Amino acid sequence: MRVLYSLMWWLALPLVLTRLWLRGRKEPGYRQHWSERLGFYPSATATPSSAASTAPRATASATAVPRTGAASSALGDVRPVGPVLWVHAVSVGETRAAEPLVDALLSEYPQSRIILTHMTPTGRATGKALFAKHGERLMQAYLPYDTGSMVSRFIRHFQPQVCILMETEVWPNLIAVCKARNVPVVLANARLSERSLRKASRFGSLLTDAARGISLVAAQTEADAQRIRSLGVQRVEITGSIKFDVVVPDAALAIGAALRSAIGERPVLLCASTREGEEELILSAFAAARATLPANTLLLIVPRHPQRFDEVEKLIAAQGLVVERRSKLALDGGKLQADVLLGDSMGEMFAYYAACDVAFVGGSLMPLGGQNLIEPAALGKPVLIGQHTFNFELVTEDALAAGGAQRIADAADLMTAAAHLLSDASARATMGQNALNFANQHRGATRRTLALLPALIER
Repeated sequence: MRVLYSLMWWLALPLVLTRLWLRGRKEPGYRQHWSERLGFYPSATATPSSAASTAPRATASATAVPRTGAASSALGDVRPVGPVLWVHAVSVGETRAAEPLVDALLSEYPQSRIILTHMTPTGRATGKALFAKHGERLMQAYLPYDTGSMVSRFIRHFQPQVCILMETEVWPNLIAVCKARNVPVVLANARLSERSLRKASRFGSLLTDAARGISLVAAQTEADAQRIRSLGVQRVEITGSIKFDVVVPDAALAIGAALRSAIGERPVLLCASTREGEEELILSAFAAARATLPANTLLLIVPRHPQRFDEVEKLIAAQGLVVERRSKLALDGGKLQADVLLGDSMGEMFAYYAACDVAFVGGSLMPLGGQNLIEPAALGKPVLIGQHTFNFELVTEDALAAGGAQRIADAADLMTAAAHLLSDASARATMGQNALNFANQHRGATRRTLALLPALIER
């Protein structure tokens, strides 16, 4: 099965690269760093250049530490000193989830460096923003496509001690090559829904063989653990969700405070991480419900995918609503007069949550599986969530049971629930405190995950 899988990768590669180029029309990041996706990296004799350039300065010494920094593109012109820990976070959500673990790993292993891989430009940009604080101790690259030769080149170049995949990433050739080269594979913060398990079963021995090659799975819940064990993984531990351990950056709180100052005393309903098809429903419901919402309520809407910012702006205008883009909003004076604020910035989700009064978490109005509600809960915000939360089933049910979240039936119901909370300061405060208590009670997954790793990293 894996031979056939590899052949299909090679046959599809021209189409994959063509699609990459076409996506680059809207997201230029897809047209950058192609060599990394194919498993090619600069040689140790690369020409030195400025540390601030796209080809960071390399030294001639085989023991020197390259000045790559968190935003490096010419990764590892020479191999780094000390152990290299490989963390893969496919896109934005996984990269945010990895933050507590990455910080803990670099603290626990002070001589180590991390190579952080992604599949999307937005994930890479999020990693650049989150981990700039670590400087040259953290490198970034795109994950090579899942062929044996490309993954082998990656491992030969970076020589990682361990491979830590975040959440749901299982790549058959990657796992096979790691096993052959004695690189243990860990699936951290792992989750597997019933729907994903059914999809996985269609691939037969391809995924079960890969699962058996994983050294350790740190699962979020007992239900996740049971489903993962059914794939054949030998060692599965339950650690909880690392996302509960995220620390809200002071800089994000400062931006949130400045944003709130620009908004003024207006009530703010945030619709976060919305997906295609949801914004039109939300905007229509908001336009229809303005008479029942508190006066001058601001709708703050943040699409999950940045390539859709312009599209959503047109949807807002089509409803006859006045829109302002966050990227054009001055935070140093003046008051926001628009009906809708479009959150078109990267890396500011915590700031948006900090600035709102009530938060709706998107991906849940339509059968898309929802998004994680931990971030608004960690900021003590009342959370509204739709019916479709199968990707985060247990955490959503726990938040509902704790009284920190409320499930809504549709976009009209969202506006009704928001109107109640925005009009009732006491109910809003109680629900927000319940959400904060819920988030605080579930901390500790990073510590539990870290305790499982020394036997693999220090072997």
